[in-house]
Amino acid sequence: MKELLFGDAKRVYFKRFGEMDSLEGKSNSAGIRFKKHVLYWNGLIIPAIVKPNDVYAHLALQDRIKYCRIVRKRIRGKVKYYVQLILEGVPPQKINRQTGEAKHPRGEGVVGIDIGTQTIAICAPNEVKLLELAPSVEDIHREKRRLQRKLDRQRRANNPHKYNEDGTIQRGNKEKWVWSKNYIKTKNQLAELQRKLAEKRKQDHHKLANWILSLGNDVKVERMNYKTLQARAKETTMNEKTGRYNRKKRFGKSIANKAPSLFLVILEQKLNDAGKSLKKVDTVAVKASQYNHLSNEYKKKNLSDRWTIIGEDRIQRDLYSAFLIMNVRDNLKEIDREQCFKHWEAFKYFHDQEITRLRKSHTRLLSSMGI
Repeated sequence: MKELLFGDAKRVYFKRFGEMDSLEGKSNSAGIRFKKHVLYWNGLIIPAIVKPNDVYAHLALQDRIKYCRIVRKRIRGKVKYYVQLILEGVPPQKINRQTGEAKHPRGEGVVGIDIGTQTIAICAPNEVKLLELAPSVEDIHREKRRLQRKLDRQRRANNPHKYNEDGTIQRGNKEKWVWSKNYIKTKNQLAELQRKLAEKRKQDHHKLANWILSLGNDVKVERMNYKTLQARAKETTMNEKTGRYNRKKRFGKSIANKAPSLFLVILEQKLNDAGKSLKKVDTVAVKASQYNHLSNEYKKKNLSDRWTIIGEDRIQRDLYSAFLIMNVRDNLKEIDREQCFKHWEAFKYFHDQEITRLRKSHTRLLSSMGI
């Protein structure tokens, strides 16, 4: 409503039936309130379940509650309700109950990250890694497409009055849609599939972010516009070998699967909790993928070139970019060549170790790794 009043929107969009899965208040003093593990709302008094052995939850509940949110989730076919608390201050650190030590210790030092649509290259003074983003996320697109086709068949069978003879939907038809029990069952199966995918992806991102922060707290990454990478190519090109037109699809599916932007949000949030910030390097000024610190020259490369020659050494392109990003100056616009020479020998040693590990690995390797 506010966007419409100030000219930022053309119309008001209302929630459809069944889409409103969360409600939140403005403060913990009126409306939805949470006090002493009990939810008070509109005459309802609902005790919330807080596990007695959940040390983290009990530590977090010591902070002041700013406001509450009620969330509805469908998990494995069952509807469950949660109360989410927005608390003041910094989240407590998770502790191992057996040893009393911090579960995710934080390191000090500089870390360079070169993140792609499916992979991430990480470079620190004593560590070099080339990893797949969200490795436990299975490619569920085939199963997803199968369920979507089934939904379409069921929708057409239940609503012949809503379609034209050529199969298109009738515009202006205000009659109600008919949803059968089997249609709702299939829709819930698709929702559960997507829920599992999102949970696995988020869990993998948190694990990777915690490991990166154990290497150092001065994290640098190139600025990346993922919206542009998701968009279809504008120009129509032809394959010289086959003579066929190239597909205009780009990285939409891999970005949807791996969510690299979500990973950077999680990493930045964890750095902010520690009083640090994620340093975003100027991509246009630095040109890490084109630079050679030995010759001090820039050379454009094709996207298919996964290796670069530095002197007499053959270096994986993404790992070398992460190395250069690690050695960017504090102004985030130029590479410190002296620092590159200082860390080169150590980087080369850890680089060769990582390439050997990847070649011996029995896990699925992505083509973008070049191995």
